[in-house]
Amino acid sequence: MLDGLIGFAAVLALVLVRVPIAFAMGFVGMIGFMLETNVRAAISMVARLIIDTSQDYGLSVVPLFILMGLFVNKGGISRELYTASNAFLGHFRGGLAMGTIVACGGFAAISGSSIATAATMSKVAIPEMRRYGYSDRLSTASVAAGGTLGILIPPSVILAVYGLLTETSIGKLFIAGVVPGLLGIILYLVAVRWTVWRDPKAGPAGERMPWPARMRALRDVWAVLLLFGLVMGGLYGIFDFHPLNITFSPTEAAGIGAMGAFVIALARRWLSFADTVEVLVDTAMTAASLFAVPIGAWVFSNFINVAGLPQALADLVTALNLTPWMVMAMILVIHIALGCVFESMSMLLLTVPIFFPLVTGLGFDAVWFGIVVVVVTEISLLTPPVGLNVFVLKGVVGNVSTNEIFRGVLPFWMMDRVRLLLLVTIPGIALFLPSQM
Repeated sequence: MLDGLIGFAAVLALVLVRVPIAFAMGFVGMIGFMLETNVRAAISMVARLIIDTSQDYGLSVVPLFILMGLFVNKGGISRELYTASNAFLGHFRGGLAMGTIVACGGFAAISGSSIATAATMSKVAIPEMRRYGYSDRLSTASVAAGGTLGILIPPSVILAVYGLLTETSIGKLFIAGVVPGLLGIILYLVAVRWTVWRDPKAGPAGERMPWPARMRALRDVWAVLLLFGLVMGGLYGIFDFHPLNITFSPTEAAGIGAMGAFVIALARRWLSFADTVEVLVDTAMTAASLFAVPIGAWVFSNFINVAGLPQALADLVTALNLTPWMVMAMILVIHIALGCVFESMSMLLLTVPIFFPLVTGLGFDAVWFGIVVVVVTEISLLTPPVGLNVFVLKGVVGNVSTNEIFRGVLPFWMMDRVRLLLLVTIPGIALFLPSQM
């Protein structure tokens, strides 16, 4: 157990001095495995993992979903989603902020990234809210909080990586994220209403748009909505009836989504040849960096398993006579603390190899744990002193203090606590839809 803890501390130290998480985990894992066994076994283990990962058909889901998101993003879908959301919500007090939350949820389903969602939507939403006299505190907070939805609403790259790491069904993880994601949007809308109830000047009502204008706004996003309906519907068997009989595996769904996004982008003249090359290069670079991370995580996981850390933790839980829920509470606290410092993917890959065997051994559902971990990660993105989404907003907006943004996100942060409490006490919120698959 001691060797495993030393290895975990070594990874933390390397990451804190800005060594990429993939290399930190791979290096520590290989050296630790070598010390636990021998040099030949360590080299063989690493080589086998690299070969197996490069040949794993299931991993192709990651670059395909990235490609789909980049094709759609290239067409400025963030502005169209924001316009459509505000067409229906903008006339309420705080309506522009509520429209921002809904648009962030839609953009999150495309990008799969919280930081990308926050950075992109801030450029679209904040100038518009300022034009209508919204306070900087509410406008920046709504974007920072809405951006956290990017790693939960499917298709989510981080849920796909969690599924690959833990051999959990990616399809079940995706469908399990739907209700918690929608719940997050609803609770964030409550946070906006609370903010403008406390301070009506923070979010004055905008103009009420006539129904023809609302329909025109919807028309601009219908193709993308149809594409996601096809991808998700095929993935979950919604179209599995005569004469259609359409069902997709996660990889097939990702491929159809990428091809559909490419066709939509061409049809709407979003793409030039240079844009297409740029999207393909960005996809390759992003996928390569993501593939390096699970390889490093698996090397580190093999080391801590050989070192006996998961079994030692299980024995410690038994010796201390801790209940499963006490252990889960401790794990969640650790995740929140680490999430204040680490990027979401890094934190997930660092902790899952250690805690997943313990959690499943205590009888918790693997799909439920994946959703809970992602929600905790969302909370950490807004938690001081290092809430990453807050600092992303600070970097994009520039003329709003970090303290002001943190004060603005407090109601959203509290709503995240409510959502986490609901998920922990009522697991069916995450597990009902997967149970119907």
